[in-house]
Amino acid sequence: MIVDLSDTTTNEISRQITLLREEGGALTLGRVLTLVVVVDDDETLEVAVDAAAFASREHPCRVIVTVPCDPSAEEPRLDAQLRVGRDAGAGEVVVLRLHGELADHADSVVVPFLLPDTPVVVWWPVNAPDTPAEDPVGKLAVRRITDATLAEDPLAAIKSRLPGYSSGDTDIAWSRITYWRALLASAIDEPPYEPIESAVVSGLATEPALDVLAGWLASRIDGPVTRTVGTLKVELHRASETVTLSRPQDGVTATLSRTSRPVALLPLARRDVKECLAEELRRLDADDIYHEALAGIDRVTYR
Repeated sequence: MIVDLSDTTTNEISRQITLLREEGGALTLGRVLTLVVVVDDDETLEVAVDAAAFASREHPCRVIVTVPCDPSAEEPRLDAQLRVGRDAGAGEVVVLRLHGELADHADSVVVPFLLPDTPVVVWWPVNAPDTPAEDPVGKLAVRRITDATLAEDPLAAIKSRLPGYSSGDTDIAWSRITYWRALLASAIDEPPYEPIESAVVSGLATEPALDVLAGWLASRIDGPVTRTVGTLKVELHRASETVTLSRPQDGVTATLSRTSRPVALLPLARRDVKECLAEELRRLDADDIYHEALAGIDRVTYR
């Protein structure tokens, strides 16, 4: 069910949410968090809502989406859209369109809709503040999720996460490489148990997940790590062998090869935003490994 409210107030929106919940028989008892999504325009709105609704099936939550509309309007105005039932996953979605001065005070508009006694997570699907923890909306959250992938300069965006990092920050680019990290760690946790002497990470120049993967390797091995543009693959070099994990750019099956050993084919499709978001909502504590990977990017050589 979708209900539109034009030129409304936070009290009226809250009243409508209660009515819709009662009519639909929905309960808030199972809500485990409040997810606040900060989008820049309508272009990313539906994609973000779709991902949030998908994630809410694993993490029942209230989703609050803020959209700035016509910040130059003389009169402030609040428009809202409420979604419950199958249109909202396992929760409810509140879309808040902020006009005029309200566009600069999204935090004040969001507060009345935060579920009591539940953690708050904020997600910026495209453009994120330089220091998410100091952003007015970011201050409401224990977990702050950014995504460097769609930034105008993805490499600069992922590098900028380090100086503005605070405990609880993470990026979708990090969860995109979860399976890559697991497969690489598993491959080297076998004989001959030699240390990795160097590594090469290759792929698209505009894929920040590969930059943070290179940073993770740089934080873990005592040797040079090189990031290049080319076919999608990671090479780990040690004294007696080279371990290579590769995949076609748009493929779903990866190849794991090791010197003098049979080649293995493994499922390794590119993870989409909704999967990554669901993973990021599984933990609300600090991700120290992500922080170390960000710091490791400065030790990566680019060619």
